[in-house]
Parts: sequence; C-alpha cells; structure tokens
Amino acid sequence: MNWRIDFSSRSLQFLRENNLGEDFILEKIGLALRRFRGEDVNVDIKKLKGEWQGFYRIRAGRIRILVEFQFDLQRAYIEAVDWRGRVYK
Repeated sequence: MNWRIDFSSRSLQFLRENNLGEDFILEKIGLALRRFRGEDVNVDIKKLKGEWQGFYRIRAGRIRILVEFQFDLQRAYIEAVDWRGRVYK
C-alpha cells in the first residue's frame, strides 16, 4: 500500500523555519496509518469536528499536525504543522 503524502506551503514553511525535516512528519503519518489498520501503536490522533471536519490532529511532543486522509485515493494532505496551542484560520 503506497500512500501519496502532500504538504501545504504553510506546513513546509513551518518545517523550514524550525529546522525540522519532512521525515519527522512522515513517521507520524505512518504511525497513524498503522493505527487505522488496527495495530496497537503509540500515536496521539484525534478526528476533528466543526470547521475542521474531515481532518485529523496528530500531536507529537510540542507540535501539532493537521492532516486530511483520503482513504479511497490513498492520499494524505498535510494542511498545517505548528506549535500546540495555536489557533488555525
């Protein structure tokens, strides 16, 4: 199962500004996909409601990742990566 993972320009900018590699995000996405397959892995993931319906939040330490999974297309879109506690608009 090969997934396509796309990053928004906003998420790439955050990674650049904070000297974080895409590998860090890809590892968390991989854990989330394993969780969806039913494996017992340690990942803090939550389905969002309201304005962000259809997205999931993954917390990794002090960082929050907002991602949309399209299971039928095997695609994940990283909308935002930022510090926890920030409000996204």
